[in-house]
Amino acid sequence: MFLMNTYNRFPATLVYGKGSWVYDIKGKAYLDFTSGIAVNVLGHSHPELVKAIKDQAEKLIHCSNLYWNLPQMELAELLSKNTFGGKVFFANTGTEANEAAIKIARKYGKMKSEKKFKILSARNSFHGRTLGSLTATGQPKYQKPFEPLVPGFDYFEFNNIEDLRKKVSDEVCAIFLEPIQGESGIIPATKEFLEEARRLCDEYDILLVFDEVQCGMGRTGKLFAYQKYGVTPDILTVAKGLGGGVPIGAVVVNEKANVLEPGDHGTTFGGNPLACRAGVTVMKELTKEGFLDEVDRKGRYLLERLSRMKEKYGAVEDVRGMGLMIGIQLSGVENKSVAMKCFEKGLLVIPTGSNTVRLLPPLTVEYGEIDIALRILEEVLQEI
Repeated sequence: MFLMNTYNRFPATLVYGKGSWVYDIKGKAYLDFTSGIAVNVLGHSHPELVKAIKDQAEKLIHCSNLYWNLPQMELAELLSKNTFGGKVFFANTGTEANEAAIKIARKYGKMKSEKKFKILSARNSFHGRTLGSLTATGQPKYQKPFEPLVPGFDYFEFNNIEDLRKKVSDEVCAIFLEPIQGESGIIPATKEFLEEARRLCDEYDILLVFDEVQCGMGRTGKLFAYQKYGVTPDILTVAKGLGGGVPIGAVVVNEKANVLEPGDHGTTFGGNPLACRAGVTVMKELTKEGFLDEVDRKGRYLLERLSRMKEKYGAVEDVRGMGLMIGIQLSGVENKSVAMKCFEKGLLVIPTGSNTVRLLPPLTVEYGEIDIALRILEEVLQEI
């Protein structure tokens, strides 16, 4: 093999996908409840997305940001109008979006005071793997091999209002938060915690940054999770599902956080016509009347059925989440073994932190497919 050993891969080579299903090189079908880790929000080979990518590829795949391009302007407008009316910067990935947010926060703080540079983030958070976003990621297991990290970061306990209050000072320029922690096991923030974070940011002139790389793009039954909570950030970072499978990330900032000027930041590929055309298609599909309401209904259906399994099987310690972003925390059995047994039976799920199995199906998943996934999960729980 010619690839670096950076992933623990399942023993399958995927070659084709349609809707909620993928097929390996041997022709075996798998029900995909990973969506490429919350990326394929419209499923695989969605006809409108395929058509848009093909059409754009025949026109203009790439041009630099020295020039305007129409898909980029259209997608920026869609993001602005469907969030809080802010300005948009396009990147290629979630970690790049978070790196841009870190730079914005640092510049904002420096404009206020030379001493206003600290960034606070939650323990057990995940914000990416580049050095700045890795430092924001409050998990030593990811950080230790790459120390020393970027200075000026500190951490608080997620959902612990008193601990957050202790960390806040006039030296802090930003608070980074995932409304729902994904990599640590699908742990939603409480409404009270996010409200207090917003209040503290207003009191101390701090930027509130919501990392919705995983929980955004319709995943919770709202276009963005902050809309579910009714707490609006100053900076919103987005990626994963935004391109429906085509790499793209974005940062949306309000007027207060709109501090970047030419030369402060940039990217070669960010905002290219092909990725943005994909993003436009995804945004239009997700904002169609009734689409997100249906995601919410599917999520409640799945959560209710899984909660019954919790009552029935001692191996299920907890079931939590919002919309089609659900975690099953296990007890007495390893999440990796459960994920492998599901894989062998034709269901793709993701083992993640706190001994949890993560379910992230396409937002277009059908009820019958949810029932198939539930049947396989129950078979696995019976076997263990």
